[in-house]
Amino acid sequence: MPYHLIVQNISKYIRLSPEEEAHFVSLLGRQHLKKKQFLLQEGEVCRHSAFVTRGCLRGYTLDSNGLEHILQFAPPDWWIADMYSLLSQQPGTLNIDALEDSEVLLLSKKDQEQLYLDIPKFERFFRIITENSLLSSRQRLLDSLSLNAQQRYEAFCQRYPSLIHCLPQKQIAAYIGVTPEFLSKMRAELLRKK
Repeated sequence: MPYHLIVQNISKYIRLSPEEEAHFVSLLGRQHLKKKQFLLQEGEVCRHSAFVTRGCLRGYTLDSNGLEHILQFAPPDWWIADMYSLLSQQPGTLNIDALEDSEVLLLSKKDQEQLYLDIPKFERFFRIITENSLLSSRQRLLDSLSLNAQQRYEAFCQRYPSLIHCLPQKQIAAYIGVTPEFLSKMRAELLRKK
């Protein structure tokens, strides 16, 4: 069962009794995604938070020219959702798809709200991960406004060290806001300097 990873993730912030853990796990759905399969598409209402147990997902938007702007990657042990849509229950702007065959555990907004009543300490857990998401989004925005391409690449390497060598260059380039060709030249230059 893939539940040990999510329980371990939660235990970083709150302590659950065996009964509370069993209740939480009973609320989770499980979904397998094939490579390139969508978990959520722009215009849909996000009804679940997803926790990645295997594979890797990405959250991105498309601009008017059809260019992808990747906002987040979610490797195993990461949560992902269109936070605006999930909280407001309005149609979202984020696409979330699988970069490889993946598996996620889903917690519906409805079950999350019920969890707050059944096990109040989950409010603390979700407050902390929501705050972390907000801080991460703010830092990402500041990085994109104030850092040059090399600094954005270095920030990516710090944030996602497990993905540096397994993601296609095109995905990393879309995340840091450069072309794949520019990223290739920049990486070669960084290797020469080492």
